[in-house]
Amino acid sequence: MALFITGIFSMPPINDPRQFLTDLYFHSVAAVSADKCLPPFLPQPPSNGRTLVIGAGKGAAAMAKAVEDHWKGPLSGLVVTRYGHGADCKHIEVVEAAHPVPDEAGRKAAGRIMQMVQGLTENDLVLCLISGGGSALLALPAEGITLEQKQAVNRALLKSGATISEMNCVRKHLSAIKGGRLALACAPARVVTLLISDVPGDDPGIIASGPTLPDPTTCADSLAILRKYNIEIPENILRHLESGAGETPKPDDIRFARNSSHVIANAQDALEAAAERARAVGITPHILSDGIEGEARDIGLMHAALARQVALRDQPFASPCVLISGGETTVTVRGNGRGGRNAEFLLSLAVALDGYPNIFAIACDTDGIDGSEDNAGAVYSPESIERATTLGLRAKAMLENNDGYGFFSALNDLIVSGPTRTNVNDFRAILII
Repeated sequence: MALFITGIFSMPPINDPRQFLTDLYFHSVAAVSADKCLPPFLPQPPSNGRTLVIGAGKGAAAMAKAVEDHWKGPLSGLVVTRYGHGADCKHIEVVEAAHPVPDEAGRKAAGRIMQMVQGLTENDLVLCLISGGGSALLALPAEGITLEQKQAVNRALLKSGATISEMNCVRKHLSAIKGGRLALACAPARVVTLLISDVPGDDPGIIASGPTLPDPTTCADSLAILRKYNIEIPENILRHLESGAGETPKPDDIRFARNSSHVIANAQDALEAAAERARAVGITPHILSDGIEGEARDIGLMHAALARQVALRDQPFASPCVLISGGETTVTVRGNGRGGRNAEFLLSLAVALDGYPNIFAIACDTDGIDGSEDNAGAVYSPESIERATTLGLRAKAMLENNDGYGFFSALNDLIVSGPTRTNVNDFRAILII
């Protein structure tokens, strides 16, 4: 069972904390939607050349639709998005593929994009639409590396606890399209990249592994990350990295000189929208950070300690208030339960708070999918642990088994929104009343 949310509400927050928190989440998502954020960044159409639209990510189809709705002139192209995240475009083809582990559909789409950009001239414009998830969706292995090998490395990285920047560093150096290689294939055409950021710090070169951005990282950096997390790789990938065959184009490459990039939406935009909504209904918001990283369960412990301090001592903030944060946590998978990083964070918070009164929380992924599950996240209330115990659930054991989904599903406290077609990563809000 799950709590299904389909819109934005205005119920008084003190009377209904759960509704207040879900309201904040949907306001945050709406603020970073493509139709709201993309149009101001559209460039002028070329005067005597063609416009080709390409892209990848969980928000790529919605971005393509926003381009079509506001573009003055002819265009064509192809974008690849996650299964179920498509949009109704008339001139830009939308292909759906797998995420977070790439599949053959993503490989074929990436190959088609590389073919499309061949033979462009300096009069042509390539509009590249990038959002989180593009690394897996735009899967074109480097020569000598198979898709199956990339899938295996990807699965190992996802389970290792590596940060998004570390994972994307490795992905760039095993790819024929990421780390700036797509932009070089477009040359001499001008490339304008519009990005919805899902990475802390909003570095365009990290978002979706930067297919159109130069890359300062190296094969040696990639090898160091694989060794740091004890990830075994086959001999051909080791040779590929040690020989430098996987090196990416660097920032001083003159072929990037005419290109530009713009981050059109990020986590801070989402958090500020939630804060504005909280103020509108009389709750003081405090944005902790838009770039929190680390193990989800550790971040849950930290947030629980802060929430208790506010509730008990009005330090460092006076209650009532809401603590809002974003970023991208990680989960080192040790068990065989179900759940993404937001469910893991929230279950860790629940265990730490152990029913402490007057503290409520929500944790959701802004793309509407927590990891690879069917929920965006979940909500927590002071009664959560007691209700779970009544059902025979042991919260600590379920946390150790990485089973946040199972815990909150049993309580009917999952948030199921469906794909939002945008992605600025985690959204967390803790209400203290």
